[in-house]
Amino acid sequence: MTTIEPDRAFGGGDLEPYDRALVDPDRALYLVDSDGTRDTIDVAKFLASADVHDGQALSRARGPVIDLGCGPGRLVHAAILRGHVALGIDASVVAVRIAQEQGLPVLRRSIFQGLPGEGTWGTAMLIDGNIGIGGDPVELLKRCAELVLGHGHGRVLAETHPDSSRNRVFEATVIDDLGRSSLPFPWAEVGIHALNEHAAAAGLVFIQTWVQGDRTFVEYASVS
Repeated sequence: MTTIEPDRAFGGGDLEPYDRALVDPDRALYLVDSDGTRDTIDVAKFLASADVHDGQALSRARGPVIDLGCGPGRLVHAAILRGHVALGIDASVVAVRIAQEQGLPVLRRSIFQGLPGEGTWGTAMLIDGNIGIGGDPVELLKRCAELVLGHGHGRVLAETHPDSSRNRVFEATVIDDLGRSSLPFPWAEVGIHALNEHAAAAGLVFIQTWVQGDRTFVEYASVS
C-alpha cells in the first residue's frame, strides 16, 4: 500500500505556508508545479461553511461519510448536520486542530494508513482537488473503494479538475506571498475524462456527473 508521510502531504514541511495561511487567511497561497506554474489556493473557502455546491454533493451521500483531505472540516460539519455519521482525515496539524476545536471528529493521519471503520463507510469524499492526494489517482481511488467495500454499493464522490481533459501527475510545492515554501509533494490534477478511466481501473462503477458553477463532480459506486 502507498504511504504518504504527513510532511510529504499537501503543503507540509519546511516553512509550513499552508498551516500558516489557515490562521492568517489574508495570505495569498499558491500551488506551484515543477515548471513554475502557479494556481491560487482559496484558503478562505476551506475555513468557511459548506456552500450550495458542497450541499449538492452531500445530497448524494449515503450512510456514514468519510471526508478525505477534509481541511478544517466544513464538509464533516455539513454531513453531520444532514444526519450522517462522519469523520474527517487530514495531514495538516493546524487544519485538524481547527476542526477539533469546533468539536468535529477529525483525525490527523495519512489516508493510506489504517483508518477507523475500514470497509464500513457508506461514502468516501474527495473534494477541493483532493483527487490529487498522493499523485496516483488509481491507487487513491482503490483506497476509497477499500473504505466503502463492506457497505454494499458504497459511494465515492469526487470533484474533478475544471478542465475535462486534464490528466497529469507532478511534484508540487505550496508557497505564500511572503515566499515561504512547503516541501515538494506528489500531486495530480484530473479532469472528468481521465478520472472515469482511473476509476474503472480502480474497480469503481460510474454513476453520474454534474456541474455546478465552475465545479465538476462525479459519483462512483464500489461493487463488492
